[in-house]
Amino acid sequence: MTIALGSRRIARSATFSNLLLWAAASLPLTLLVLLFVALFTLSPARAETLTCAGRNILTELAAKPDKKKQVEAEAAAIPNGRGILWKIEKQGVSPSYLMGTMHLTDPRVLDMPKGAKPAFDAAKTVIVESTEVLDEKKAAAVLLSHPDLTMFTDQTTISSLLPKDETDRLEAGLKSRGIALSAVQKMKPWIIASFVSLPACEMARKAGGGSFLDKKLAEDALASGKSLEGLETAMEQLNAMADIPMKVHLQSLIETLELGSRMDDITATMIDLYVEGNIGMIVPTLKYAAEDKLGETSDYADFEQRVIIDRNHVMADRATPILSRGQAFMAVGALHLPGKEGVIELLRAKGFTVTAAN
Repeated sequence: MTIALGSRRIARSATFSNLLLWAAASLPLTLLVLLFVALFTLSPARAETLTCAGRNILTELAAKPDKKKQVEAEAAAIPNGRGILWKIEKQGVSPSYLMGTMHLTDPRVLDMPKGAKPAFDAAKTVIVESTEVLDEKKAAAVLLSHPDLTMFTDQTTISSLLPKDETDRLEAGLKSRGIALSAVQKMKPWIIASFVSLPACEMARKAGGGSFLDKKLAEDALASGKSLEGLETAMEQLNAMADIPMKVHLQSLIETLELGSRMDDITATMIDLYVEGNIGMIVPTLKYAAEDKLGETSDYADFEQRVIIDRNHVMADRATPILSRGQAFMAVGALHLPGKEGVIELLRAKGFTVTAAN
């Protein structure tokens, strides 16, 4: 079986986990981080006491040279897989810049790569995925005005969609995170997964008022008098997740819970790869992280197409007129950058010259 990643195809074993759905979602979907605050508030006091754990999964690969070579070969085949800061040029206008982000509050992520701050300071316009990241209350209002996107509004419960053995797996996984199944029966599985997919330290920092990178850039843009543009609305981002088949969401939730502390390792690894600018290594490494842990899963391609590739085209289309004016700084989830249908290639197809800036 194979899955699509951009326009390329990668062999997929029976153990390729849909944990990629939720691990990867921490990269491309800004609204998810607001759901943490809107639905599962933690106290600022707790935010001060939680520390981040997790080991870089690549250290395991050092002892497995054949597997390491395989992962690195997969990553090397991904177009534009290295670099998180890119220069965008077009004849007759001042250069603009594109930076990949992680929607996290980790200090290493907030410390932008070399060259990014001068590019940001020189920009007249800052472009982010959604300007609604500036207002958690507004994001919560969107959720409340469309309860069907986040909750089962009929007689359905999450248990009613699963056979007994799968319900037992879900209940055990939730219990291990201190969550009673009865408390979340009416929630859509992707909402629950958005809560359990990242480490407690990250959740606590967000709930304690910490700004993730995209939000900080938007705040800094307004504070410095720059024009701020968004490429999507909160509703569009919510609909992207809601469009994924329910069976994919359910399986991904169960598998994410069963990974337990392995999810801390996955987050730590993604951060390290991001800081290194090695975005192309993320998906191959996550595939390795799951292969010995989980069994046959649903199709990740549904998620990738709707939440990454489709949105890449929207972002490139809507950014084009802004970038054509020049002197812009565009910041979107790093997973949107690489690949044959990544934002970089799509902008090149629109006549821009896009080159790595670091």
